[in-house]
Amino acid sequence: MADIGWFKSSYSSNDSDNCVEVRLGRGVVGVRDSKDRGGPALWVGASGWGAFVGHVKAGGFDADA
Repeated sequence: MADIGWFKSSYSSNDSDNCVEVRLGRGVVGVRDSKDRGGPALWVGASGWGAFVGHVKAGGFDADA
């Protein structure tokens, strides 16, 4: 898939490829490894992505949670 539309978090350094990139589609969100842009992408429904992001923001994946 072309690189158009993929983006990294604003918290990521532009010099680093050690993160994930996301791409918004119609009702879906793609996630891929920034080190392997030509590799596979995981596509999830927009509502599932929203739930995941909400869980991250709430600290649900913190080591002490």
